[in-house]
Formats: sequence, structure tokens, C-alpha cells
Amino acid sequence: MTYQLFQETLLNGSSVTNKVIKNSSTFIPFEPANTDYQQFKKDIQNGVVLNDAEGNPITGDALTTFMETLP
Repeated sequence: MTYQLFQETLLNGSSVTNKVIKNSSTFIPFEPANTDYQQFKKDIQNGVVLNDAEGNPITGDALTTFMETLP
């Protein structure tokens, strides 16, 4: 299993990354109360691969930094 960040372009033209796609089919919003989101965070902490919006794996310090920014 892998997760991939999903980049969304808003009506004002700005881009945000606020969801992940699990197995390319399930969108998970970054909402602390969401049980899928809670599982996503556990999975990433246990070594499941997280890809950026372009499909490249996020590893090392970049992954640590990303995880620290999550709600």
C-alpha cells in the first residue's frame, strides 16, 4: 500500500495539498477527527510509502518535516 498527496487548485488559482489518496482511490482529508486520517498517520509512521503529488517518494528529513506540519 502507498499513499500519494493530492494537489488541488483552488478557484483563486492557488494550489494546496490537503488530502492524500490511498491506493489511488480513496481521498482522505487532513481532519484530525477522521479515522482514515488517523490511520494514514499511523501507517506513515510505520513505514508505509508516502509519495508527493508527482509520485516521488517522500523520505528522510522531508518526510519528518511534512509529518510535523500535519494537524
